Amino acid sequence: MTRQETALLAVEALKKEYPGAVCSLTYQDPLQLLIATRLAAQCTDARVNMVTPSLFERFPTLDSFCEGTQEEIEGYIRSCGLFKTKARDIYAMCCMLRDEFGGIVPDTVEELTRLPGIGRKTANLVVGDIYHKPAVVTDTHCIRISGRLGLTDSTNPLKVENDLRAVLPPEESNDFCHRLVLHGRAVCDSRKPKCEDCCMQSFCRYVLSGGTIDPKNAKKKK
Repeated sequence: MTRQETALLAVEALKKEYPGAVCSLTYQDPLQLLIATRLAAQCTDARVNMVTPSLFERFPTLDSFCEGTQEEIEGYIRSCGLFKTKARDIYAMCCMLRDEFGGIVPDTVEELTRLPGIGRKTANLVVGDIYHKPAVVTDTHCIRISGRLGLTDSTNPLKVENDLRAVLPPEESNDFCHRLVLHGRAVCDSRKPKCEDCCMQSFCRYVLSGGTIDPKNAKKKK
């Protein structure tokens, strides 16, 4: 079976298992999603969703962030971890959006990754969820499950992104990644995947190999 054939089977299986594929972060506009995703680094989405209501109430617009201070932002996001770095990035990105992008969140990965603290994962999420362009968000769930399925042999986020872009229908790629997050949380755990409950067990390389082929584990053995 080719990677593309496996990808198409995975798309359909996950559609049936998780029909409502949406981002688990709570937001009301592009800026809020950009900030929430930056906060989610090394932090759970649930924790971010607890923090952002008060943050966005205090800073409801781009200008309000720019007129505030890094120190004040820190006070609202302290429980997210790495709060000083995140506050610095949020303040700097808002100023850059105002000064260089006319207050508009850009719609390309290339422009988004110019913003402080924004990598390809965050940029792809914004491009896909806000602007509805083909996007591949290579978070830990995506990387792990794609490797187990046999859609990639890499754990490098950019390599995984490129491998998935090569085999996924563009119109399915964004929702596919959201569904991988849901599946990773519910079934395909990093340490003890529940393969007997998996909707993809009949074509998953990890299952068919008896759990011996896993890029994550192979990397550790080198």
